[in-house]
Amino acid sequence: MENFEELLEISTKIHGHICAGQVIGVRLSMIGLREIGIDDPKGSQRKDFYVLVEIDRCATDAIQSVTGCSLGKRSLKWLDYGIMAATFVNLKSGKSVRVTALEEARETSKKYCPEIGDKYKQQLEAYRVMPEEELFKIQQVKVQVPEADMPGRPTKRVKCEECGDWVQDCRDVDKDGKTLCKPCAEGRYYEIL
Repeated sequence: MENFEELLEISTKIHGHICAGQVIGVRLSMIGLREIGIDDPKGSQRKDFYVLVEIDRCATDAIQSVTGCSLGKRSLKWLDYGIMAATFVNLKSGKSVRVTALEEARETSKKYCPEIGDKYKQQLEAYRVMPEEELFKIQQVKVQVPEADMPGRPTKRVKCEECGDWVQDCRDVDKDGKTLCKPCAEGRYYEIL
């Protein structure tokens, strides 16, 4: 795996700019991969692990960049929790770790770069050098990845009996004896014109 600076450079290009979230995401990913025993995430071990991210912010782009995981490969799962955290799961060994960025690190960053007046630049530089125990909480966890969420081909494909859309990976809903898509069963986020 590339070193921190190389990974940060790649992540920054993908994200579009350098920011503290990129630094956090790269470091968080390196820790998560290390803790579950993955050292070749984009090569020979690319199908051996799964990542759950809990926020849709800058760090998630870095996590995707470092790990090679993506929604399209079904190796990255987004949970809308609003927490700067990610869980890394080794699908072969079952070992899992959740890494959370500590909110206190914002304040702690001041002691690492007191000469920088702008708080965002200060955090950006401090997060590069802060010891990981001051920047992250690392928890060993247990995660059961449902068969329908595993990377690979769809486990099931059915047609919604109401709208005709095809639903994959056991996301269909049985309602009143009918097989429906979630929009038909639970309501749409959009309005058909």
